[in-house]
Amino acid sequence: MPRGTLPVDHNMSCISATPIDIALPNETLAAIFEQLTPSTLANISFVSTQFRAVAERLLYANINVADILTSTSPSPRRSFRCCHSILQRPHLAETVKKFHLRWQIHPNEPFDSELLELALPLLRDALRTLTQLESLELYLGPINLRASQAYPGPSIHPIERVVDGLHFPSLRNCSLGAEWAKGVQPYGDILAAFLISLPILRHLRLSDHHGVLHLPPEALPSLSSFRGSPDSAAYLLPGRPVHTLSLVGQDSDVNRTNLPRLTHTTVPLRSLDLSAMSVRPILLQNIASFIPTIEVLKVRLALRHTLHYAMSGIRILAGLSSVLNAFTRLVHLDLSPTFVDTLSHNHLAEEAALCTEWSRACGSLRQISFPSKNDWVLNSSGQWGLVGEAHQ
Repeated sequence: MPRGTLPVDHNMSCISATPIDIALPNETLAAIFEQLTPSTLANISFVSTQFRAVAERLLYANINVADILTSTSPSPRRSFRCCHSILQRPHLAETVKKFHLRWQIHPNEPFDSELLELALPLLRDALRTLTQLESLELYLGPINLRASQAYPGPSIHPIERVVDGLHFPSLRNCSLGAEWAKGVQPYGDILAAFLISLPILRHLRLSDHHGVLHLPPEALPSLSSFRGSPDSAAYLLPGRPVHTLSLVGQDSDVNRTNLPRLTHTTVPLRSLDLSAMSVRPILLQNIASFIPTIEVLKVRLALRHTLHYAMSGIRILAGLSSVLNAFTRLVHLDLSPTFVDTLSHNHLAEEAALCTEWSRACGSLRQISFPSKNDWVLNSSGQWGLVGEAHQ
């Protein structure tokens, strides 16, 4: 539901019976109200008609809706209320700049896909009115895990049923997806048509797209970052100014077919995030050979499958030296997503030793983040130190 429809504090309810006439310009009130929390804004909207008009515009500017679906609450009630609220207030539609909606279920909880399906037409109708939208996130949770019985026609991905025919000329950030499993309904041509209609999109996330995505060369001319599967990236990146890439899936999904296509961007690919997959060193070697321009690398290493348990503490990471040697421009190596079973009592000394060892192999390194969450930086004297200590 929009934040403007948050429950009213009962301690504030008395003020609605006593309207207050305060002669302040709306611009002044807006500047004051911008500093308030959403719940406070919802409360003061009952003070007067003027307060309500100003507060509502601020509340509706950024809409965040989250429905946690359970066996006792299987319907996305917040989403229903939010969409009805938007449709009942057409005068506020142009003020909505951000619309983020997420559906989630607890593990092993049953869900009713038809109840979720019922929300899709209403969601599409509400979004159609938000012509000035700048940021859109739709994560429809488990809806695609079961075949739909509510749509007798051709099978269509639930996301595509929502975005079909929508047009957001001001959209800069877009995140679309649902839970994925083998055999679920794939995306069709509607997604491509929707993306083609976004002339200034800069940031795109497709969490569950794993197939072909054909876009004309002139589409998405301003795209600078993408998060999704390696195959999707292989279709999106060529010919576009993408400098930041996050990949999802399995490290085996990155292969010698899609990896070379990731290099065909119009600007150097500088940041690569592999924290959503368990990565073996062989993949890092392949990436270094194809994309030597990487400056920031975030990795969740698959230690259980690649390194020997007999080695103690963080020193099990010493074997990365030969891999890092292939990166010629790497400035920041972030291993913080990597899980290590135990840290030895002298892990700080081991981390310091690794910093020195890795910087010999990769002379461009200036910052290293370890699984311990410690950040080390190289100071102007050429010495490695923990962040906060390195500049003392």
